[in-house]
Amino acid sequence: MRGKLALVTGGTRGVGAGIARAFVEAGAHTVVCARRRPERPVEGTEFVPVDVRDPDSVRRLFDGLPRVDVLVNNAGGSPYRPLADAGTATVLAARRHARVIELNLTAPLTVSLAAYEHLARARGAIVMIGSVSGARPSPGTAAYGAAKAGLENLARSMAVEWAPDIRVNTLVVGMVRTELSHLHYGDEDGIAAVARTVPLGRLAEPSDIGSAAVFLASDAAAYITGASLLVHGGGERPAFLDAATVNHRTGKGEPG
Repeated sequence: MRGKLALVTGGTRGVGAGIARAFVEAGAHTVVCARRRPERPVEGTEFVPVDVRDPDSVRRLFDGLPRVDVLVNNAGGSPYRPLADAGTATVLAARRHARVIELNLTAPLTVSLAAYEHLARARGAIVMIGSVSGARPSPGTAAYGAAKAGLENLARSMAVEWAPDIRVNTLVVGMVRTELSHLHYGDEDGIAAVARTVPLGRLAEPSDIGSAAVFLASDAAAYITGASLLVHGGGERPAFLDAATVNHRTGKGEPG
């Protein structure tokens, strides 16, 4: 990636920091943006304050960059919030869910459109950071799951409309261990229990996502566009396998 400029939205912490770090290690000039300056900047990155939900702010960001070869639309996320939140007024609940969709779907579209001219000149690449939540029920984060499903479809449409100048792919990310994991999975025992549900036996590290993003942005993936790459450790073991009373084995190795 030497000689190339990579922009990572939300690249100051968690998965975004892991992605930014991977591009720095690959030799790219790496720019990260977020609403607030990080307490611990990722070494080797350049920080620009931007609210990706604000089209004017996004436009100024790209006007100030000399070139863009890679765009990683990583900014996103959602708190746990049931659709019909008890005690929350209907209008307020609807607005909160709409903001989640705005951050996770509308903002990546806004950023991608603003980056289009830079990326087309560079024959560059866009990497969308999707989620397994976009392909399965996501109780408690339904608006987030719906937005991620839309993001994956948006990426496939972009890949066709913007070919051959710009490649567009999605990383479909599973559970990742970050500094905020406790908010989703609980204490260390909770995190370990959740990790045991993953076939590879662990949560992803941000560096795992970073390596996959660098691959999709690199010349090694020159013929890959409109694709969705699963980075989820094998997914989730079907719950019925553990609930069923057949095909279980006893401690002696015989069918129970």
